[in-house]
Amino acid sequence: MGRKVNANAVRMGLNKTWDSVWYASKTEYAGVLAQDLKVKEIIRKVMGDAGIDTVSIKRALNNIDIEVFVARPGVAIGRGGEGIDALQKELSRMTKKQVEVKIREVKKPDISARIIARTIADGIERRQPSKLLVASAKEKAMMAGAEGVRIWVSGRINNASQARTIKANAGSVPAQTLKADIDYAEETAKTMDAGLMGVKVWIYNGDKTSIDSDNI
Repeated sequence: MGRKVNANAVRMGLNKTWDSVWYASKTEYAGVLAQDLKVKEIIRKVMGDAGIDTVSIKRALNNIDIEVFVARPGVAIGRGGEGIDALQKELSRMTKKQVEVKIREVKKPDISARIIARTIADGIERRQPSKLLVASAKEKAMMAGAEGVRIWVSGRINNASQARTIKANAGSVPAQTLKADIDYAEETAKTMDAGLMGVKVWIYNGDKTSIDSDNI
């Protein structure tokens, strides 16, 4: 189960919560969901260099509150807040509602599965050695306080004719234990000569039996 099921999905309501919080009727649900995905796509495109971890969306009747957790807040905000203002105007025009974007700093980016996976994927796209990227990410995560790390990179490693998977493990990652606080993320590296390469990251941060939204 630990390898085939999203580690975040099976822990919803136990020690993890949803990124989007809103209610919609049966007829409106699909449209609102598609709009959420578009909003996240725009934010990740605009703030990609800031190291995005999570995009949290909360909807009210006429306004939308968006919290973006990033590793480098200064890059996301831009000079004098120009980046945030332009992003809010674009999202307001798309959603036809008042949008407020708030930037939050990730306390420990070295143990954020999303940031690690995106960093490795970006390195692969820049043709850096996959093994070195994985080894460096694993070492930084363990030094930052993670109790276990598992990283997989799959695809045509080093332009090989046949796809294979690089696996790196450190500590323990009890993927089947539901009380285990496991941060999971997957990203795709788009290379020019080796096609698509998948990156999966599991980070074990100990056991947690309740939801703590401030401890991100």
